[in-house]
Amino acid sequence: MIDLDDLDRAFLRDLAQEGTLSAGELGRRHGLSQPAAWRRVKRLTEAGILAGQRVLVDRAALGFGVTVFLGVKLATKGRVSLEDFERAVTAIPEVQVVQHVLGLFDYRLRVVARDIADFERVLRRRIMTLPGVGQVEANVLLTEEARPGPLGGASQD
Repeated sequence: MIDLDDLDRAFLRDLAQEGTLSAGELGRRHGLSQPAAWRRVKRLTEAGILAGQRVLVDRAALGFGVTVFLGVKLATKGRVSLEDFERAVTAIPEVQVVQHVLGLFDYRLRVVARDIADFERVLRRRIMTLPGVGQVEANVLLTEEARPGPLGGASQD
């Protein structure tokens, strides 16, 4: 692990917001030359802190107006049932995220659907028929706010 300074954190915040920023633009924003900014980005990449770029897709613009978080508790536990469930759930296109978690549920899923009726179809025909599914709890997303996370700076207590 490398030590991050304030400039590293500023680069990470900028890149988290706009992953396609060039080293030249990062340098201009923070008073560095393009080569110095590029070396800094390269160091962060080689340390594994920057791990690729992602495109943010507007789900609503694609017609997916509903997001639901599902807690799934498996009826039977064991290595085989975990692997079977994971293999089957990742094949469902509406399931965007699969998280194996510790707590009341075994898995947390992020599911997108066109509307509530579409979600009900996905739940009944695809998710509830998966191997090992026992209890399911749904939470419909109302709003979502992006938070800066650990790169947001020092606490103002």
